[in-house]
Amino acid sequence: MAQRNGKSKVKSANTRSGKKHYDGDFSKYSKKNNLKAKRVEKISKPAPSKKSSAKNTTLQFDKDGSIRLNKYIAHSGVCSRREADKLIETGAITVNNKIVTELGYKVKKGEKVHLDGQLLVAEKLQYILLNKPKGFVTTTDDPEDRKTVMDLIKNACSERIYPVGRLDLKTTGLLLFTNDGDMAKKLTHPKHRVRKVYHVFLDKPLTKNDMLEISNGITLEDGLIIVDKISYVEDITSKKEIGIQIHSGKNRIVRRIFEHFGYEVVKLDRVVFAGLTKKDLPRGRWRHLTKKEIEFLKII
Repeated sequence: MAQRNGKSKVKSANTRSGKKHYDGDFSKYSKKNNLKAKRVEKISKPAPSKKSSAKNTTLQFDKDGSIRLNKYIAHSGVCSRREADKLIETGAITVNNKIVTELGYKVKKGEKVHLDGQLLVAEKLQYILLNKPKGFVTTTDDPEDRKTVMDLIKNACSERIYPVGRLDLKTTGLLLFTNDGDMAKKLTHPKHRVRKVYHVFLDKPLTKNDMLEISNGITLEDGLIIVDKISYVEDITSKKEIGIQIHSGKNRIVRRIFEHFGYEVVKLDRVVFAGLTKKDLPRGRWRHLTKKEIEFLKII
């Protein structure tokens, strides 16, 4: 937050301009940019494909036909490599029915790897981006038998993929799915400060004083919350629409920030996640990440 002559200047949520799609650039965005995506009747269909799409990444074995055991486990989609090391150390992993506790152990093609008796299969890595509609819970299985985000991407691939983080029932926007345990771990860990930008619709105008307090950081019941950037959405004179950028992954964090100051979040849309945007991705549609996007996520 910049300070000049005792007055506060709110930075925009994104310094890039000239975009025709809504990508988190709140300082340049206006209603004419078609904020409200048209309702998609058949929500399980993919978005139009791109020539550069990378539908999967094949598991790479060494020249001798072997691969580190922790990497094999991570490719099976159950956990990250670091977590796989812990499973190995505790004796939960067997290779050809023999317990392996040696870190750095290499498994060869054709060998059978089990976790607590369950066969693990190293799958092709998949990366699916969904523009989530409201009314779907972010879970792989719901005991209340509600619609889940898995229903939306059930035809995307044959591998078992899981959502990275979560969006609540009423929240719309970008949600990533993968069976890459290492990447999922990295994208959800606070230390990597993964950028998430939301478009917030409030029940009443946000005052400048409240915006200033939010930008300076606030303490909620679960600790201090740092907001990276916040601004009004340009051309929205009511000041009920806000752009906010955060890296926290705490549950319902955006809603709780505004509720703390007495505002109700009427609508909430995640428009940017880890550099990925909703460009060419209508509400309810999904697509495979491009090779370039996957490479970018791996270096975060």
